[in-house]
Amino acid sequence: MSIQSSHFSHGDDDDVDPRPIRSRNRLLDAAETLLRNGGIEAVTIDAVTKTSKVARTTLYRHFNNSSDLLAATFERLLPKVTPPPPTKGTLRERLIELLARQAALFAEAPLHATALAWISLGRATSTAGDDSDENSTDVLRVSIIEQYCKPFEAILQSRETRAELDDFDPQLAMCQLIGPLAFARMTGLRAITEHDCVHIVDDFLSAHHRGTQKKDASNDPRRAARNDRTHRTSQPSGRRSALTD
Repeated sequence: MSIQSSHFSHGDDDDVDPRPIRSRNRLLDAAETLLRNGGIEAVTIDAVTKTSKVARTTLYRHFNNSSDLLAATFERLLPKVTPPPPTKGTLRERLIELLARQAALFAEAPLHATALAWISLGRATSTAGDDSDENSTDVLRVSIIEQYCKPFEAILQSRETRAELDDFDPQLAMCQLIGPLAFARMTGLRAITEHDCVHIVDDFLSAHHRGTQKKDASNDPRRAARNDRTHRTSQPSGRRSALTD
């Protein structure tokens, strides 16, 4: 597996001496194996040093604590998300293609859901009076934002997109587009398909398309039928009888 450059690197010796690189990789390899086989609880200092056959003192040269090690392991497992070429297709087509890629990554990498759950705990997992755990989750959070949001930013912040859509909130836009994928994966509610991605993108575009108005219920047969049923069930029984006579 290729190893990404990590925010959790310590010192500049790795650029000169290959031994720190080897020991760090062995520690991360061991942590990754423990994480895949036993979950977060299995990634302890004792287990990692025993599995990697790296001394505890060496581990602490690379990582401040087990949370720092775990965050670096999660970051290592984050795959690259490649956005579509900027000139390929319409805004709708590019968003659908990118969202489908995101959905495939969520489906193929179950540890992503574990990473999201772990960083969402924040200080709940840290030791009282020690901010190091929170710093680890903050660094991992930044990495996840870079991995998953930057490809969308490249599309949504373009001049063409800004001309086509209204003045939307970029962070809220990320939640509207990526949020359903993360929620579905973390809860196991459903597997997001490409057809689902089309619906998510279309809903986002219809809400933010510049110069368009929301469809009136009278022009939407399905919505009109729903409203009619709601109106009928909300009427007093006597009046409903009079309406149907």
